[in-house]
Amino acid sequence: MTFWHIFLAFFLPGILGYGGGPASIPLIENEVVDRYEWLSVNEFTEVLALGNALPGPIATKMAGYIGFQEGGWFGAFVGVFATVAPSLLLMVAFLGLVYKFKDSPRVKNMSTYVKPTIAVLLGIMAYQFFAESYISVGWMHTLFLAAVSFLLMEKLKVSPVFVIIGSLGYGAVFLA
Repeated sequence: MTFWHIFLAFFLPGILGYGGGPASIPLIENEVVDRYEWLSVNEFTEVLALGNALPGPIATKMAGYIGFQEGGWFGAFVGVFATVAPSLLLMVAFLGLVYKFKDSPRVKNMSTYVKPTIAVLLGIMAYQFFAESYISVGWMHTLFLAAVSFLLMEKLKVSPVFVIIGSLGYGAVFLA
């Protein structure tokens, strides 16, 4: 019964707080503090702070921690799965719908309009990364990393994974 409660405690907020964003935090708090009484309010705020400090969606990290606390490794799996299941189910349903109507002119027009929007959003994100990098580490390091990354990925065809790992290493050694 514990695993079912873990599932419900994170699935229900996952439905309403689509994507595990900050909107789902009060819903999760209601489930784990008020309904199931797994944590006190103080403990919940500590778990929230820990989840906020780590990269990635807050809700999944909290689900993993609380699920592990209540049901071990399988409880952590159930909590994380329950958190991502609503998004996963909606994505599969939407992709199935798009695939079914892939030859429809409306779907083709939709993808035609979505591609430039994604390009603009990625451009804005890249600009924000460069602006933040310029402010935090200076233009020399930013320009150096951008140039070396470009050369490695475009000219030498090095995988972006290795470029990112190398950039992290550079930052750890020269910017720490």
